[in-house]
Amino acid sequence: MAKADIGLIGLAVMGENLILNMESKGFTVACFNRTVSKVDNFINGRAKGKNIIGCHSIEELIENLKTPRKIMLMVKAGAAVDAFIEKLLPNLEDGDIIIDGGNSHFPDTIRRTEYVESKGKLYIGTGVSGGEEGALLGPSIMPGGSPKAWEHIKPIFQSICAKTDDGEPCCDWVGENGAGHFVKMVHNGIEYGDMQMICETYQMMGEGLGMTNQEMHDCLAEWNEGELNSYLIEITRDILGYKDEDGNEVIDLILDTAGQKGTGKWTAIESLNLGQPLTLIGEAVFARCLSALKEERIAASKVLSGPKPKFSGDKKAFINDLRQALYASKIISYAQGYQLMRAAATEHNWNLNYGGIALMWRGGCIIRSVFLGKIKEAFAKNPDLTNLLLDPFFKDAVEKAQPAWRRVVTTAVEMGIPMPATSSALSFYDGYRHERLPANLLQAQRDYFGAHTYERLDKPRGEFFHTNWTGRGGKTAASTYIA
Repeated sequence: MAKADIGLIGLAVMGENLILNMESKGFTVACFNRTVSKVDNFINGRAKGKNIIGCHSIEELIENLKTPRKIMLMVKAGAAVDAFIEKLLPNLEDGDIIIDGGNSHFPDTIRRTEYVESKGKLYIGTGVSGGEEGALLGPSIMPGGSPKAWEHIKPIFQSICAKTDDGEPCCDWVGENGAGHFVKMVHNGIEYGDMQMICETYQMMGEGLGMTNQEMHDCLAEWNEGELNSYLIEITRDILGYKDEDGNEVIDLILDTAGQKGTGKWTAIESLNLGQPLTLIGEAVFARCLSALKEERIAASKVLSGPKPKFSGDKKAFINDLRQALYASKIISYAQGYQLMRAAATEHNWNLNYGGIALMWRGGCIIRSVFLGKIKEAFAKNPDLTNLLLDPFFKDAVEKAQPAWRRVVTTAVEMGIPMPATSSALSFYDGYRHERLPANLLQAQRDYFGAHTYERLDKPRGEFFHTNWTGRGGKTAASTYIA
């Protein structure tokens, strides 16, 4: 049999589906799994009769690859990736390429790229989004790492990835070292925010408006035909309309405690590291944490009081308000995500293609939605755009939705229904549009108790002053920290 175009290690669902996807596009694929019985099961099962070579050792895998060898790891993030790198390196030649397709934390990818390159090999850390169906039919792929590796992997990745309606591949080179995994991390953070805002809208519809699952299903089906058209609205519509074989609405049988794998948390932590206000994504992560306190919440519900939700307004008009509030909040989510990417690009000297990233997210991935095309247009018009809210399309969209957005948040507060992500999105918008915030008082407080100094409106930026507020302090000032 001819040698394989690429090798893949890790035969879980994502790995198997990516292999079948590659083979269906005309590539020969060699595969290996640490539990070798999985290789035989795959070769004799889903891979039977296809151009897929099963290998029982890393040495056999490498022998079956064309040069430069390209080996993709689809293994659990963390120690397993490092372990496989160490097993592969002694068997590879200079110029061979190791690809990590898992959800690795981007600092690990920065470290691994430097290490693998020091051994004369090339490294790619790539985000892959779209779940098992995307892996099989066309995911969004976000590669970064050794730039020289891209020309060798580009034909494969751009063949297997999702395509936009115009036929453009949802995969392009993101940037150096950890840039690909960073962009995937931000994608997942935006995903956390989107999911939480949809869940808040669902709770308001059900608890606040007394809508049935079927009514919500019908509503989301309608929303999916407009500006909210997206994968997550689509699947939420389907979930709300789903019944099991006994006729039960499955959504009502699911325990209300959310899990998480860490990428949303990483996004929130990195926003703090870089001093960027990703308030919405942070609230989405905290909402999952709060949901996990199920027993505490049950106990608290018997002790703590609040208003009993009773809606007395125009229900149809308020549902329209909810649609607009969700749309405006979603724009904030993307605006914050792009803020973080800009800050990281400066910090790590990455040359990120922001419009290209929006294009990569247009198809195949979990956050794919109709307005990503507008983000691409915004950065095409102005590559130096500091915030999506300053682009005319998004500025007008948020301003148009603003009255409805405020009505939704006000109603939620009055009814005692939590909408942390939606309301934090509005707070961010209000903070961002204010020329003056109360941080002058905050700096005065810091200077009062800790001599942390402050800048003055009537002096040039970068000059710091200290006031002896009590008459008892000295002239010594502390060093300052600016986020």
